[in-house]
Amino acid sequence: MKENADSPQNLVTLKRSISLWKLVLYGVGTMLGAGIYVLISKIAGSAGMYAPLAFLVSAIIVSFSALSYAELSSRLPVSAGEVAYVNAAFHRKSLSILMGIAVLTTGIVSAATISRGFAGYLNEFIEIQSVWSITLLVLSVGLLAALGVDAAVGVVVAITFVELAGVVFVIAGGAGELISAPRQLSELVPPFDPGVLITIVSGSFLAFYAFIGFEDMVNMAEEVRDAEKTLPKAIILALVITTILYLLVALVAVLTLPMEKLINSQAPFTDIVRHHGLIPAWLISAISLVAVLNGVMVQVVMASRVLYGMGRQGFAPKILGAVHPRTQTPLWATGVTTVTVLVLALGFPIESLARGTSFVMLCVFIMVNAALIKLKRNAEPSQTAGVEYPFYIPVLGVILSVLLLLMESLRFTGWYD
Repeated sequence: MKENADSPQNLVTLKRSISLWKLVLYGVGTMLGAGIYVLISKIAGSAGMYAPLAFLVSAIIVSFSALSYAELSSRLPVSAGEVAYVNAAFHRKSLSILMGIAVLTTGIVSAATISRGFAGYLNEFIEIQSVWSITLLVLSVGLLAALGVDAAVGVVVAITFVELAGVVFVIAGGAGELISAPRQLSELVPPFDPGVLITIVSGSFLAFYAFIGFEDMVNMAEEVRDAEKTLPKAIILALVITTILYLLVALVAVLTLPMEKLINSQAPFTDIVRHHGLIPAWLISAISLVAVLNGVMVQVVMASRVLYGMGRQGFAPKILGAVHPRTQTPLWATGVTTVTVLVLALGFPIESLARGTSFVMLCVFIMVNAALIKLKRNAEPSQTAGVEYPFYIPVLGVILSVLLLLMESLRFTGWYD
């Protein structure tokens, strides 16, 4: 029988089974898989020896928006969080729908980006055309995401430990380089030169993609225990942990490999570990494969929850808000997400997908910060936050996001090289 949004099964709700540390690991897992395993060589290609600084600049810009998300998730702990935030602030259906489409775009394009990175690491083991490896990956992830949130999030959390092990191996192998970093400070700190600063900003825009993931956490709100308190803590913890790891790995990468080799690497973690010889190269390649799988999984789950939330809130076809009574997952939303990810992953290169994701995500951050500014100014009693940050937090979130977006737009149009 055809499933529709008005049937009794549509009254089934999502299962609340996600605890604080499970949610933290969920966020860390998607950020690590999205950023450091796949894009470190691309970021080095933009910022060179200043890649660690590019990560730091991105982390600072992202931190203000992360705090805005933390407060808003405490006010409105629902799936399709960004849609709900904008709707609560501006009460415009067209704007809310646009926000939902933007968030969907970031999740789907991000999953496609990470999927492209899968082929490079898989080729360390077996020569297979990328079209087949990407197809197998995306369809497998879509199936797992459809089976149930416990299965999907459980896999994400388990894989996150594997990801963290890979990062620790890279950092441990590069301990000598990290110790010597102060002696190479002149290579890592840029001169006050507009051309150099522009390359760092370009690298920061790409590195910004590596921090995408904390906002995915709010879209799991209806499956989180005590979401009003859990979500803000989890967002901040995930961002702090990931930033520290990114800075350490970026330092090891630029101090270990010749810049040309790092920039051209299709499997950067493998090349770094191979250089140090701390563990077999095949092991870090296997870990990297698992990390990429994790990143794709999280993005597919997130995007499907956004579609589900939009369907529930009346901003998308109702059938997308339907929950299957047995799996307690939004099957239609998951299927649409999976197919779209596959099409994009097979059609576009990594860097174009990553920059496109960053561009749209910055637009989302601008609107989310603006929504919080509006809600704070209105001070509606019905939307009192469980956590509350100073007014300047969302204001700086808007300003910094606009500046980074403007700089990248100028680069894209060829205003500067």
